[in-house]
Amino acid sequence: MRREELWREELRKTLKNKDRAAIPRVKMNELDADYRSRCNEEVNLGLTAEQAVREAQRCLDCPTPSCIEGCPVNINIPDFIKNIERGKFLEAAAVLKETSALPAVCGRVCPQEKQCECRCIHIKMKKEPVAIGYLERFAADYERESGNISIPPTAARNGIKIAVAGSGPAGLSFAGEMAKYGYEVTVYEALHEIGGVLKYGIPEFRLPNEIVDVEIDVLRKMGVRFVTDCIVGKTITYDDLRNEGYKGIFVASGAGLPNFMNIKGENLIGVMSSNEHLTRVNLMNAASEESDTPVFKGINVAVIGGGNTAMDSVRTAKRLGARRAMIVYRRSEEEMPARIEEVKHAKEEGVEFMTLHNPIEYIGDEKGHVIQMRLQKMELGEPDASGRRRPVVIDGAIETIDVDEVIVSIGVSPNPLIPNTFKGLEITSKGTIVVNESDMRSSLPDVYAGGDIVRGGATVILAMGDGRKAATAMAAAIIK
Repeated sequence: MRREELWREELRKTLKNKDRAAIPRVKMNELDADYRSRCNEEVNLGLTAEQAVREAQRCLDCPTPSCIEGCPVNINIPDFIKNIERGKFLEAAAVLKETSALPAVCGRVCPQEKQCECRCIHIKMKKEPVAIGYLERFAADYERESGNISIPPTAARNGIKIAVAGSGPAGLSFAGEMAKYGYEVTVYEALHEIGGVLKYGIPEFRLPNEIVDVEIDVLRKMGVRFVTDCIVGKTITYDDLRNEGYKGIFVASGAGLPNFMNIKGENLIGVMSSNEHLTRVNLMNAASEESDTPVFKGINVAVIGGGNTAMDSVRTAKRLGARRAMIVYRRSEEEMPARIEEVKHAKEEGVEFMTLHNPIEYIGDEKGHVIQMRLQKMELGEPDASGRRRPVVIDGAIETIDVDEVIVSIGVSPNPLIPNTFKGLEITSKGTIVVNESDMRSSLPDVYAGGDIVRGGATVILAMGDGRKAATAMAAAIIK
C-alpha cells in the first residue's frame, strides 16, 4: 500500500460510515447580530480545530467523489478534508493550493451549497452535506495564522511573457496557474488596489481585505507581477502589449457597468448603483467623515434587487446608520438568487424584506433629492426562462413609502472598452466576449477571456474556473 492509502485506511478504522453519517453538521460561529450590525468586523468567525476535525469525520471518503465534479476549480476535496481529520492542517491547505489560488476567499464567499456541497452523498441519505466551505476556510486560515504559508511549486521560468487584464478572481486564478507553468505573468489593474471585485464589491464584514492581500502576496512570491492604475485598452493597448513581447493575453476585466430600470426619478440625488455605493465605501474610504468623496448615509434606505450584491449593499447601509434598511424585490424570497446565509444574516441584522414589490417611480423634493418611491405590488405567475416564477402586476395595487436613499442592484454589464478596442474580437449583443467554452479562447488567437466579461455576471469560483481552464489551454497552445 502507498503511504496515503495506509493513513486513509487507518482513518476508516476509527469510525464506521454509519457513525460518521450520524454526526450532526457543524454550525458556523458568528458575531452577535446587534453588535456586528454596527461595525465592520467579519461576521463569520470560523471553526475551532476541534469543530473542524469533527466535521471532517463526517466525510465518507467516497470511491467516486462527486463533490470534486461540482467544484469549478476541481479541488481534491476528500484529500484536504481527510488531512483535516488526521490533524494535518498544513497538508490540507497545501492540497487546496494545488488547484485554487484563493482558498481563504473561496471558503468565505463561494456558494458551496449550489456546487460541491449539493453533490455530497449525505444529501442522498437525506442528511445535511459535509460543510466543505467551512473546512476550506479553516485550513486556509490555519495556514495563514500559523505563519507557515506555503508557496505552490513553479516550473523553471521559460521567458515567455503573458499579460492579464484585470485582477479579480478570474485574472488571479489564471495568473497563478500560468506562474506554475513557468510563464512570466504581468497583471494590469485599472484601479489603485489589486483584487478587483474581491476588494471593491465585497464588504469587509464578509471578506476582509487582509485575507485577499495575503493570497495575492502568495502570487507575488510565485513570480506574478502587478501593475495598478493601468487601463488595458486605454493606458496600454492590444498593439502595445504585442509590441512589448506578450505572447498571450487573458481578459478578465469583469462587468463593472451597473444596470438601471429606466424609470422616472432614477436621476434624483440619493439614487445610485450598488457598484458605486460599495466601491466608494470599500475602496475609497467614503464612510469616513474625513473622506474627500464621502458617501451619503441614508436613514430610510431601499436596496432594489435580491442577489448577494443587494445583501452586501443593504447590510452596508445598516452599518452606516440606516434606521430602516429595506430589500425591495419583485419576486418572493424563495426566488432570490442570494445565498441563504446572506439572507439569514441580513434578517438577523434588522433588514426588512419587501418581496413581491417593484419600484415604478422615485419622487424628489424641491432640491432634487429622493424622498419617496412608488411600489407596484406583484404576484407570481408561471415560470420564466430562468425557471423562477414570473412576477405579474396586481392591477391598482400601488403604495408609496418614504426613502432618502435608493441603491439599485439589478445586475451589471461588461465595460465595453476592451471589446471595442481589441479589433477583431467577437462580442455578443450584450457586450460579452465570445469564447470557445472548451478553452476560453476568443476570435483573436492570442486572446483568451473569462469571468464576468464572458459570463456577464457570475460567482467568484466560476470566474476562477474560467481562469484555470484558460491557463491550461493557453500554455498548451503556446508550447505547440
